[in-house]
Amino acid sequence: MIEGFESRREQQVMADWVGETLDSRGTLAIEAGTGTGKTYAYLVPALLSGRQVIISTGTRTLQDQLFHRDLPTVSKALGRPVRVALLKGRANYLCRHRLDLAEGMPGLPGMEPPDGKMVARIRRWSRSTTTGDLSEVKSLRDTDPAWAAVTSTRENCLGNECPEFSHCHVVAARREAQAADIVVVNHHLLLADLALKDEGFGELLPGTEAVILDEAHQVPEIAAQFFGRTLTSRQVGAFARDAFAELARVGLAQTGARERLAAIEASINGALAAIAGLGERIEWEALPEGFLAALEQLREMLASLGPDFAAADPDDAGLRQCTRRAAKLVETLQALLEAGSDSGLRWLEVSGRGFTVSYTPFEVATRLGELMKAQGGAWIFTSATLAVGDDFSHFLGRVGAPTAQTVRIDSPFDFERQAMLYLPGGLPDPASRDYTQRVLEVALPLIDAAGGRSFILFTSHRALREAARSLADHPDFMRRYPLLVQGEAPRESLLKRFRELGNAVLLGTASFWEGVDVRGHALALVVIDKLPFAAPEDPLLKARLEGIRRRGGNPFREFQLPQAVLALKQGFGRLIRDREDFGVVAICDPRLRTRGYGAMFLGALPPARVVTDADEAARFLRQRIAAAGLALPEAREA
Repeated sequence: MIEGFESRREQQVMADWVGETLDSRGTLAIEAGTGTGKTYAYLVPALLSGRQVIISTGTRTLQDQLFHRDLPTVSKALGRPVRVALLKGRANYLCRHRLDLAEGMPGLPGMEPPDGKMVARIRRWSRSTTTGDLSEVKSLRDTDPAWAAVTSTRENCLGNECPEFSHCHVVAARREAQAADIVVVNHHLLLADLALKDEGFGELLPGTEAVILDEAHQVPEIAAQFFGRTLTSRQVGAFARDAFAELARVGLAQTGARERLAAIEASINGALAAIAGLGERIEWEALPEGFLAALEQLREMLASLGPDFAAADPDDAGLRQCTRRAAKLVETLQALLEAGSDSGLRWLEVSGRGFTVSYTPFEVATRLGELMKAQGGAWIFTSATLAVGDDFSHFLGRVGAPTAQTVRIDSPFDFERQAMLYLPGGLPDPASRDYTQRVLEVALPLIDAAGGRSFILFTSHRALREAARSLADHPDFMRRYPLLVQGEAPRESLLKRFRELGNAVLLGTASFWEGVDVRGHALALVVIDKLPFAAPEDPLLKARLEGIRRRGGNPFREFQLPQAVLALKQGFGRLIRDREDFGVVAICDPRLRTRGYGAMFLGALPPARVVTDADEAARFLRQRIAAAGLALPEAREA
């Protein structure tokens, strides 16, 4: 028996559907409400099936949880030992060849080498690790320059020409996965393998008999990344550093190639200067001539490097790979500069000290569906948010599986008893300048009634920053409640602090609308400022909407509205995570009651009692907090 396990009818129903789909090698989309126990509901039939199954999750954290906790627990309870493998993308594994390069990597002008102390720590760890998984290295973050310096990518991997190939951790992980019954991956790795056949387990999928995708609502957005083209300034900068390190390794660091590699960084800086202040996402037509000229200059510089590497040492594997990488970057950049507007959208994303140039196709579902069909076997998609009401057509259309079987299983939680949905009246149009202040006026009495214990979720960073400034200027509020704001610390650190404090108020945007699990009484109130329609100026959204228009569809009804409904379900789902949880969700957007589509949003939410009276919502919170034996808040000072 599994300690703390309780039998749930909903879980058994889901397990039966998963088992039947595995047997029939069919395609299934199954929405399982919060509390169903969907992880065990797909693990049990997968383990009992005797088939080779890939289980794909949304994040590396969920991968680790499945591999280290859930799979061993279920396997032991079933008395059915199986071979299980955890496979991550190659960027998670130490590359011994690149560690050698990092230790002697000189700096180019404007390109600092990785921290020597961290590289030395990685070297010491490398002598004892059996997996090469860099998450084992204490205090090493994946944003540390040393991480990128000691891992390989598709572009810089030397393959079987590498001097460390026989000790390659990626190859070892791939071999282990090929021999396993259950392989745990993440969506990025799975979809990269489908689309690119080269991200660490390209030889594995042909033998797989079933794929189960948890948190499957994330799949369409991730899939879109692998069916277009992208080039990042980070890619180009990494190439320059790697090429210089390879030249230094063979004693040719002072050749003419050094100056050309150093000039690449200057060209990147010139491109960044040309787009300074234009925003985070910029449509191609809005790019200044200076930026496009910098890209053309970059293309010419990269094209000139191939002969330099060949002349330096035509027989060196590292330099031959540099030649191939330069050619690939030139090809990608040329394609991006010349891409037409008939089948996709070009756009630019700026972040920190870098940029990404992208081409996004208007439509990727057909290609994804073709790849899934060619792969064969069973495909099972599961999440708490796949359907709009009982309709799965939006999700299935986006993953290219319109004829899949669909099942929706309600949550076993008693939402009518545990939760209340408060729809405040009297708020202005969400576009009003004072809208965020009015949202806070709604939220503050409820925060008092909950004794803190609140999430306030926003649809924009601008509104979040305005609310954070306003609350910080409120002495009484700051005296009574710890204020946690997205961006002031990593998400997991903020959540850990929120759980520990027990009376905090957390302000968050998109990353807190999903994948956040706060069980118990640390969270009793979720305030949502607006219906989560995607920003209309987002180039990615524009590409999708244009694709729908070109085939004669209605972009709002077919895409924007169902996407917003599913996002609102995710936001609501932050509140009730356990049978003993309770609380209020306040949705402030007046369009829920004034627009015809409001009924679609309300109909998709769990069956909590709906109220429009603020006192009733506050009274519910106080009564439930008192019944739970929690400290009641003091009255707010006048």
